[in-house]
Amino acid sequence: MKKRVISAVLVLTIVIPLYLLGGIWFRLGVALIAAQGFRETLKLKESHHPYPGFITALGFVGVELLVLINNGSSVFMGVSLLALSLIFLCLLIPTIFDSEGKYTTRDAFYLIGTMLLIGVFFNLLITFRMAEKWLLVYLFLISIMTDTFAYFVGSLIGKHKIAPKVSPKKSLEGCIGGAIVGTAIASIYYYNVLSSNINIWALIGMTLFLSTLGQLGDLFFSKIKRENGIKDFSNIMPGHGGVLDRLDSITFITYGYVLLITLIQLFR
Repeated sequence: MKKRVISAVLVLTIVIPLYLLGGIWFRLGVALIAAQGFRETLKLKESHHPYPGFITALGFVGVELLVLINNGSSVFMGVSLLALSLIFLCLLIPTIFDSEGKYTTRDAFYLIGTMLLIGVFFNLLITFRMAEKWLLVYLFLISIMTDTFAYFVGSLIGKHKIAPKVSPKKSLEGCIGGAIVGTAIASIYYYNVLSSNINIWALIGMTLFLSTLGQLGDLFFSKIKRENGIKDFSNIMPGHGGVLDRLDSITFITYGYVLLITLIQLFR
């Protein structure tokens, strides 16, 4: 527990100032975290063959292009089509000349998939920070409060397991308790800090939806670890694991938020 607290404090003393500063410092911080997250996917040997060195290098360049290029003030100006085109061509063409099975089309598709998942996610974090300074706090509150209270409630009264082969400790009671508390706290924050000009029931519904998605994100990344026979993605944060261990639920929450606001704008 002591190691876990010290790690959390150290991370927060770095992340919070970068977030408050914004601008180039926040972008560079996000880019470094994204690189570590991508590195963790490369270590999942059960999911792909070891990549040749130049392919690995191209992967890191591609992730940083996705993260940093063409961040706009709205989600519709986020990821660069130029970056996507370069990534697809540079990573797919080499498979044609692979005659020894060291870099197959399957490996290329896995690499592109993980790059998109990570690169677009971190691109959105920068985009949201540029559009509204305190929006990310709302999204992270959903993730943190849901995870925290799902653990507490599950430990106290959890009996019915929802996915025992993926995450044996997760219970239906914990998921419900976490969703209720996470939705309540994050909704109160949104209404008082971001905007009170919103239908309260719509806000609660949106937040509950995102809270549920966050728990699915947690299960998704747990399944990746199960399939690869690992406990944590890395040990970069003692007591917490790796970048992907800490950002599992917020990844799905972020994509869910994009889905919701896109649909709202389309049908407004």
